[in-house]
Amino acid sequence: MPMKNAWLVIALLLAPAPAVAQAGGSAQAAAGSADKALNLSAYAELLRSDVRAQKVAILTEVMGFTPEEDAAFWPIYREYEADMARLGDERLANIQQFATTFDTLTEDGAARIAAKAIDLDARRSAALARCHDKVKSALSARTALRFLQVEHQLQLLIDLQIAASLPVAPIVKE
Repeated sequence: MPMKNAWLVIALLLAPAPAVAQAGGSAQAAAGSADKALNLSAYAELLRSDVRAQKVAILTEVMGFTPEEDAAFWPIYREYEADMARLGDERLANIQQFATTFDTLTEDGAARIAAKAIDLDARRSAALARCHDKVKSALSARTALRFLQVEHQLQLLIDLQIAASLPVAPIVKE
């Protein structure tokens, strides 16, 4: 039963995403590049703050920690979240770079943005692996696997919400 409740929270969290993405897309089409970056920045910050609170609630529900496990897990998770917040700031800057140069994106600019995105994904995966190892050491391999599964699913949902608000890189025929 706890897992069903967690998925209900996730479903509710995602419910407004298509409407926000669609509305954001319409506004962005009419706005300039600076407005796109500002709108994206505001949306991303709102999403990040709301999702952080939701993630804690979902993890608490799904993980079902004892008080001792709870005391061991949350300091590890807070450290992981601090790492992810720093990476998220870099990711947001990269997304803003894309949004502000979307209409005039050069080959070099596209290559830099793509390389940064790939680097950030690798660093996010490394942060998750470090957190998994710490949870495994502090609690158990099964608990660490459960955390890894839930955290990965939540990250995919967050990534989907952000990706839905971004335009697809243009094809430029030369």
